[in-house]
Amino acid sequence: MKLVAATGNAHKLKEMREILSDFEIVSAAEAGFWGEVEETGETFAENALLKARAVAAATGLAVLADDSGLCVDALSGAPGVYSARYSRMNATKAWLSAHDGSDDARNRAFLLEKMDGVKDRSAHFCCAVVLVFPEGREVSAEGRTFGYILNGERGKSGFGYDPLFFSDDLKKSFGEADEAEKNAVSHRGRALRALREKI
Repeated sequence: MKLVAATGNAHKLKEMREILSDFEIVSAAEAGFWGEVEETGETFAENALLKARAVAAATGLAVLADDSGLCVDALSGAPGVYSARYSRMNATKAWLSAHDGSDDARNRAFLLEKMDGVKDRSAHFCCAVVLVFPEGREVSAEGRTFGYILNGERGKSGFGYDPLFFSDDLKKSFGEADEAEKNAVSHRGRALRALREKI
């Protein structure tokens, strides 16, 4: 089955292709969709559905979308649905100008500052996935993986908050895990495998 991945994130696309290796997954750009879908939902599931429906309507193809993020207990679930833009939304202009680098690097640095001195460092990643078919059928699933926030980065693998997230399952950070290890226990891996069972 051919699916369009409604994401512009190359890391997510790679993981989707590895986890659902029995499907042909093409990017939205490869399917002719170049637009941006505004993520205005209040939950991961709402945002995933917004993206899947928009790309499906534009391409007429079966579309797979996900929304995911890091939820930290001591921060009342933040950064949550705002994980990808956490520092841009919350840090001052002075802080941002003093912390050069990618959004991922800034988000990790900002999270570490927010967690400075915090004892309860428990956290989980959550991923909601939605598959929208051309005829309108929608299938969804969710996955979670649990662990805690480290005091500093460990490892160079993965992306986003991976070097700061110590996995309860792997007993090491996602930044120290190889792709197969991470995909076996990750929120995205669990969500996509649950989705496959429903198709």
